[in-house]
Amino acid sequence: MNNTLSPDLTRRDLLVAGAASASAGFLHPSFASTMSTTSPDAPRPPLPPFSRETAIQKVRAAEDAWNTRDAKRVTQAYTANSRWRNRAEIFQGREAIQAFLERKWAKEQEYRLIKELWAVSENRIAVRFAYEWRDDSGQWYRAYGNENWEFDALGYMAVRHASINDLPIKPEERKFHWPQGRRPDDHPSLSDLGL
Repeated sequence: MNNTLSPDLTRRDLLVAGAASASAGFLHPSFASTMSTTSPDAPRPPLPPFSRETAIQKVRAAEDAWNTRDAKRVTQAYTANSRWRNRAEIFQGREAIQAFLERKWAKEQEYRLIKELWAVSENRIAVRFAYEWRDDSGQWYRAYGNENWEFDALGYMAVRHASINDLPIKPEERKFHWPQGRRPDDHPSLSDLGL
């Protein structure tokens, strides 16, 4: 067997080939760590490497899904063993992600989120976001955060790092007033709102 890699192969070619090879039980050692979180699910476009336009599509799709507050639906965008760091919590896998999201949305009432692309490179996307929510005592908050995402070759998120800060706000300081669910297309972005 020839173990020499063709110089004409791109990283994407190797990742796509690796996705098939991983299910057959063999994978070139130099790509084992990259493909360790590959999902056996159908491709979830747009796929890496991302352009600015396809990264914006991926960011909006994530925002739309999170605004449903449907933990099971949101979880399907991640690899089966996706690794997360969210604030001080570190966990891995779809079951842990779903449990986390269920806890989160039980606490964060009237949740409304806006995400915005910050940077993109190949299979990685950096996002900034803000969301508003209230607790069961009626106190409102605006959470500000940054996320770093890494995707597998099939377009599933394999790694998510999120840093988030909550700012208590008064009800009259709220900026996100659309009916719960998907943010309307004509609603201002974070940049438009000066956030």
